[in-house]
Parts: sequence; C-alpha cells; structure tokens
Amino acid sequence: MLYCKSLMQLIWLFTSNTKCFSTFGISQCSSSCSTCLFIPLLCLQQDSCETNMLVWTVCAALIACGVLLRHSSFLQDVQFVLTKIKVRRFIEKCVQTNYSILDRFLELVKTQPHKPFVYFKDETFTYRDADVLSNKVARAFLQAGCVKEGDTVALFLGNQPMFLWLWLGLVKIGCAGALLNSNIRSKSLLHCLNCSGATTLVAAEDLLDAVKEVLPHLHEQQINVFILADRCEVTGVKSFIDKMNQASSEPIPKELRSHLTMQSPAAYIYTSGTTGLPKAALITQGRVWTMSLLLPSSGVNSKDVIYDTLPLYHSTGFLVFTGAIERGIPVVLRSKFSASQFWDDCRKYNVTVIQYIGEIMRYLCNTPQKLTDKNHKVRLAVGNGIRADVWRDFVRRFGEIQIREFYGATEGNFALLNYSSKMGALGRHTFLHKMFFPYAVIKYDIDKEEPLRDSSGFCMEVQRGEPGLLVTKITSKAPFIGYVRDMKQTEKKKLRNVFKKGDLYFNTGDLLRIDEDNFMYFHDRVGDTFRWKGENVATAEVADILALADCIKEANVYGVKVPGQEGRAGMAAVTLRDGLKFDSTAVFKHVEDFLPSYARPRFLRIQVCL
Repeated sequence: MLYCKSLMQLIWLFTSNTKCFSTFGISQCSSSCSTCLFIPLLCLQQDSCETNMLVWTVCAALIACGVLLRHSSFLQDVQFVLTKIKVRRFIEKCVQTNYSILDRFLELVKTQPHKPFVYFKDETFTYRDADVLSNKVARAFLQAGCVKEGDTVALFLGNQPMFLWLWLGLVKIGCAGALLNSNIRSKSLLHCLNCSGATTLVAAEDLLDAVKEVLPHLHEQQINVFILADRCEVTGVKSFIDKMNQASSEPIPKELRSHLTMQSPAAYIYTSGTTGLPKAALITQGRVWTMSLLLPSSGVNSKDVIYDTLPLYHSTGFLVFTGAIERGIPVVLRSKFSASQFWDDCRKYNVTVIQYIGEIMRYLCNTPQKLTDKNHKVRLAVGNGIRADVWRDFVRRFGEIQIREFYGATEGNFALLNYSSKMGALGRHTFLHKMFFPYAVIKYDIDKEEPLRDSSGFCMEVQRGEPGLLVTKITSKAPFIGYVRDMKQTEKKKLRNVFKKGDLYFNTGDLLRIDEDNFMYFHDRVGDTFRWKGENVATAEVADILALADCIKEANVYGVKVPGQEGRAGMAAVTLRDGLKFDSTAVFKHVEDFLPSYARPRFLRIQVCL
C-alpha cells in the first residue's frame, strides 16, 4: 500500500514538474504543443488536453517502473523528497497565518490539558501544568520591570523543567531566550552574553559561583541577574523562584506578543561552527518549526514517548522539546545522561523513541550485558554521529530498533536523513533531492583551506568515493540567517560564484563522501575546530586560555584521533616562558577553572618552538 501511494505521488511529481523529464533524457518536442514529449524513437502528440494528461501520466508511470526495477531505494528517495516538500509548504502556511509553536502548545493545553508533557525524576507535569508555570514565569518577568517585548533573556542552566517554563514564558511575552552552555565560564560566558544582546541573565543556583566570577562585568553592562532560588544574599543578584511563586497564573494576553512574526527571534543557540569563539545562531519562530518537524519526518507519531538526555541548550536537545509539542507527546527529561540508568528510565516511563549522539550509543554498548537488555518498548532512535560498528552492535544487543541518523547544522539551511537504514550513512544523494533542495559536494584543498576551482574560476564536484566539502545553495526558501552581531563570521560561511556568476552557497565546513550506491558519509571537519564528547571545540579559544597560564608562552591546539572514540581529543603543543619550568599542578587548575570539561586538552606536548 505504501509503495502504491509513493508511486502515485511520484506520478504527480513528474506530471507537475517538467524538469523531472529532462533529468531522464526526455525533452519537449520542437512542435508548438507544450505537452508533447520526445522520447528517443517515440514522439507523442495529441490534440485533447485530457489525452495529453493521460500520455503524461502513462509516460511518468513507465519511467517510474523502469527506475524502480533498476533502483530499489527509489521509492524511499521519492518519499523523502515529498516529505521535505510537505514540510516546506507547511512552514510557508505558518508564515502566512503567523502560526507559531507556541500557538500549537496553547491548542494542546485546551485539547489535552491532562496529558503528561514532561516526566522528570519522580515528577509528572501535564500540558496544563506547563501552561500555568510558564504563565507565572512570564508575569514574574513583567512584574520585575526589567523585561519588555522584544528583549532577549539569557538562560544559564542545565536540563530541568524550569528551562522549558522559562522559554515558554519568554515567548508568551514576545521575548527570545539565549540558550547558554552551562559549562562555559569567564571569557566565553561574557562573550556569549554580549553577542546575544541579552539584557537579563537567569542562572541556576548551582551556577552562582560562575556568575559571581563575571558579576562586575555584568553590572558594568547593566545586565539584570536572577538566580533560580527563593532568596539570594549576593549583592546585585536577585532571586527568581520566590517572585515566580507569588505571580499570578492567569493566561498572558496575546497582545504582548502581537509583534511576533515567523522571522522574529525565538532563541539564540550557540555553535563554534568551524572557527573561533561560540557564535550565536539566530533561531527564528519559523526555524523552530523546521527543527521541530524533524521528529515526524523521522517517524515519530502522536502515541510516542520520547527520551531526551541531551542538553536543552543545544539544538539537538531543544528540538526534542519543541518537536514533542508539534506531536503533542510527553518528553522524558533527564538532567544528565546516565548509561547505567538509561534502560531503567526507558522501562519506567514506557519510552518508545530515544534521541542520541554517537557517544551515547557507544556508552550504552559498553555497559555490562544484562538479561533485560531487550526488555523495553523503544522502537525508534533519532540522532547523529553513530559509527557503523556501534550501530551494528547496538541493534544486535538491544533489539531491532529503527535508527534514523540525520545530518544538519544549527545555523545551516539543509538536512539529510538516513531513511534507508544503511549503517554508517547520513543519507542518500539523489537527483530529486538535489533538484528541489540544491546542494553539492565539491573538491576542497585541505592545506589551503579553500575549495578548488577550475580554469574558469568555478568549483568542481567530487568523484564517487572522493571526500569533498558539502555546500548548500542559499535561496529565499532555504535562507542562511547567519550569526548575531558577527557579520565577519557570517560572510565567511558564504561561498560565491560556486557554479556560475552570482550564485551563493552555505559552507557547511564538513567533508562528506558519496559511495557508488549514492549513500553519503561523514568524513571530517575543516577549519580550526574539532568535535569531542558531542561538543565543538574551538582551538583558538583553548589556545588563548592556555597562554594565560603563568608558565606557558605560546600554545597551538588541535584534535587527534583516539582509537575507539568518536571525534577527536584535544592535543596542545606549548612553549614555555624563558626561565620557567612547566608547572603541571598550576596548569591543570588553570584549565579546570577556565575551560569546560570537553574543551580541556587530553594531551600536552612541550616543545622548544611551535
């Protein structure tokens, strides 16, 4: 039945898009009849429109059947492209009607107020509870007098339900949330606050020490500071929980967010990209929809329960929250991933969908085997970064769980999905996908860190099996919004005159390769970052911090492969200041104080010169 449906959709795709015919070597006849098609050795020309449409349909069906016989994945390829087209049309409709994810949430509050929305530890919060608590958050901000419509509020906390109430509350009063990585400190923390333009900071109580470290700078910039506690004795820091508890839970008037459109900021999510300090990627209200619709595109339905152990300040964790709203389903939220408790949680909450990054799957496979390994209801895993060998071990040990590996960047304008369950692949390279969502994998000079161009100055696509840089065309339907308050880095991500004068592409910074069967695989990253423990590490930032240590003169940081580990571990080559010896204790303390755990170099090399 599914194949029949896909075939009919394929016929529609062909009969409504004449470009599809030329792709198969079919061109229009030179006669005046626009619906006449020339197929080698056959020219069909009819008088009536009805007959013409019948001819088109028959031709499309014959072509489809021929392709299906030759390519077993073709129907899946078509279904994937059709799904992406439907998603694009849905978002266009949301833009026209100004229908946001918050509107969807408020609908669910009315239609299923008592359905669980968030499971956290031993607590259950319904959709109605989430509405009430986010109303109280919104009113607490308004009564404090420091937040008005259009402002940005920085959220500095880990995974907990309050994160969700804060963001929903901010959107209800027409504001955006800057989602700060709870591991950042000092210089990076100030940098992230500055580039978001936040006027208020709300931090978890356990992060008070990190806030106190930069408090003088926050006061200089007139940033209001709140701590998620009932009271706070630190001068210049206000408590928030007590104010929230005292606030009314009455619905927030829609007029307070009447200025919002699908182009308005909903959140700022930070990414190191391929260079420098973290950059704030603008997530518009429309982009929230794009992220949220990954879940239904991957097969998540309205009866599922999804488990989120990834940080909510990252796009991968955040999209589970907003995607759950789109589906109207519960989210099981955990403060931090635990391999030993993972399957116990899945059984406790009847989880049917899990989200992952590659490291999570490997950690789960490395736990001691148990008789209960396959005793769960999980049917689907959605995420990115799983190696083929880990994929194989995971399904062998924990059961036939469907894995949907996807590829995308927080700030990017393109996504891939491995809908074929090909182990290790990101997705498939097909003419249909490329036609409707233009992209290319081009030759890249790793030493010069730039694309290779031919004698005419244009880029060249790679051959099968050859690694190349993935670039995606920037259009009005696939925009690249860029980084907030950082035009230089925004421009660096744009490639011009790629295949013709005047075209514009987004530089993903990722090297991919395409095999003979058109499956696409991740190869490596370019630029001065590497990925470790699911995080992007900016080498320049780490080197700058190391150079502040008393005994270190210069530092050069890069990532190195470690057998059996995803990504690359940090290696720092350093030179010492004249007359000083390497002080391992002081350097360790310095690195521990100023760098998050994932950014701390695992290896150190002391050299005479760099």
